Amino acid sequence: MTIALFDLTGRTALITGSSRGIGLALARGLAGAGARVVLNGRDGAGVERAAAELRHAGLDAHTHACDVTDAVAVDAMIDTVERDVAPLDIVVVNAGITRRAPLHELDDDAWRLVLDTNLTSAFFVARSAARRMIPRGRGKLITTCSLMSTQVRPGGGVYATTKGGLKMLTQAMCADWARFGIQANGIAPGYFLTDLTRPLAADPTFDEWVKARTPTGRWGSVDELVGAAIFLASDASSYVNGHVLAVDGGTLATL
Repeated sequence: MTIALFDLTGRTALITGSSRGIGLALARGLAGAGARVVLNGRDGAGVERAAAELRHAGLDAHTHACDVTDAVAVDAMIDTVERDVAPLDIVVVNAGITRRAPLHELDDDAWRLVLDTNLTSAFFVARSAARRMIPRGRGKLITTCSLMSTQVRPGGGVYATTKGGLKMLTQAMCADWARFGIQANGIAPGYFLTDLTRPLAADPTFDEWVKARTPTGRWGSVDELVGAAIFLASDASSYVNGHVLAVDGGTLATL
């Protein structure tokens, strides 16, 4: 019975920003737990390659490429997936980018790009999915937040602003939609090796700082986020709502 709580067989999950990195790891993990997954990204070829990798492993993977900063495209994606694949049970809002610069050096275009990609797109995707989930009386929304939802390092201001906003958006979704049977929770990764962080990991000074700052003493692997995603996507978290789960090797727990 305990194992069954984490079983996603028969459920359909859309994961945005899932052609690589954290998104692909989460898609692979949810599919491994039994879900039918739909991969999304702006690069159609990249999304197809990622889905082919999952299919080769015997997993049920579909694709829909679109720019999630476009509300019209997002609505069209949700409509198409629900018509051609299945009604969505789980939506993982994962698309994200960063631009590193002190705020006084950050230009307008960079600010808007990160804000639109990390926060506005999350609203578009969650809103579109919720409009379909509300009449069904159920649904799981999972956002990819960050340690920078509550902390910030010099040069990371715009990223932290969007991730702080995403944490509050997650809680707002709980406040507005829990009464309709929808659960909205977030995962806050610590320092994980991804395409976004490899330049930081390649800097010996920063790499040493991360390992010293993290009680576990190392960077995380994206596969170590899968358990949290399965938990939040499954019946095991049936009374968890509006929560952001840190997966950070203990970073937030220590000074």
